[in-house]
Amino acid sequence: MSTKNHHLKSLAHSPDPIGLFFSILNQFTSTSSFFSNGKLITIETESFDVQENFRDWPLLQGHNFAAKLFCGFLNWLFHIMSDVAGSSGAIGRGSGVALPFYELFQLCDFGNLQVGQYRNTIATIATKVFEEGYDARFGLTMSIPVILCDLSIKLLWAIKHYFYNKRPLSECIPNKWHDDLRIMLIFGDGTLCLMDGADAAIRSGGNWVNFFLRLNIIAWFRLVSLVLREICIRTGISFPVQKQLETNAKVNDALKLYLSELEQIDFEAFRKETEHYNRMITQIERVDNENELNILLKLECKLQGISLPYEGEFNDFMQDRNGKLVFQ
Repeated sequence: MSTKNHHLKSLAHSPDPIGLFFSILNQFTSTSSFFSNGKLITIETESFDVQENFRDWPLLQGHNFAAKLFCGFLNWLFHIMSDVAGSSGAIGRGSGVALPFYELFQLCDFGNLQVGQYRNTIATIATKVFEEGYDARFGLTMSIPVILCDLSIKLLWAIKHYFYNKRPLSECIPNKWHDDLRIMLIFGDGTLCLMDGADAAIRSGGNWVNFFLRLNIIAWFRLVSLVLREICIRTGISFPVQKQLETNAKVNDALKLYLSELEQIDFEAFRKETEHYNRMITQIERVDNENELNILLKLECKLQGISLPYEGEFNDFMQDRNGKLVFQ
């Protein structure tokens, strides 16, 4: 197995959850795991000798449960760090770490695609494409036009809604709940993929390796994810975890607003007012007749600086047909 192939076929070198899982699994089982010829191959080794031939970083091996978890994570992380810029044994640029989940193409051991004078499976073509430099560094480069396309569409959408449709700024923040924005993103990324596919088909000359080398897999993945998301939204299929996260975010925003309002309250003044009202309630409970209650209420209004809406005695005011209540 060549060094280039090793970076792709060794699952411990995969920069995704699959690679992390197998790196930790290899710690507990003292094995090495590979994808080859459409199959998962597991090699037993007590000292990780199989990986020793290809490593650029000394492998760590734990001796208890916690240590094995920690060492499995560090081995996975150091593998990626050491391979991200290309193998130290490669001439020139060298193949670096593969794109996330790109190793799954090794399970596609089927197909009969023409490459020069020979026909190869999808797994073989994926390996050749990777050896030609289709790695994570190239993936970052491919993501630039996808990001620019996405951001430009969202920017133009926000500008139109704010200046043309006169929407509040809070309603001009792009998110997936705007139907028109989702459709614009699908058409924008679809146009990018159409141009990318046409360019790859024309310039590849019928060679499948050259075709995939020129194909922007990031743009196609983005298009598929946008279409699937739109189908889920249109059909009412939703993800409970995502809904719960969005609900929690709204609750957190409401709590922050409530806390900011609480911080503006003068608690000392509130305490004094509460004590005054409690004393007032106690005095009212001790009143024995209506006259005492009227005297107490008038005195309290005077202490609070509250003007009565009538003049004289209340009974005399109520008997006056021309009397009017005047609140100040």
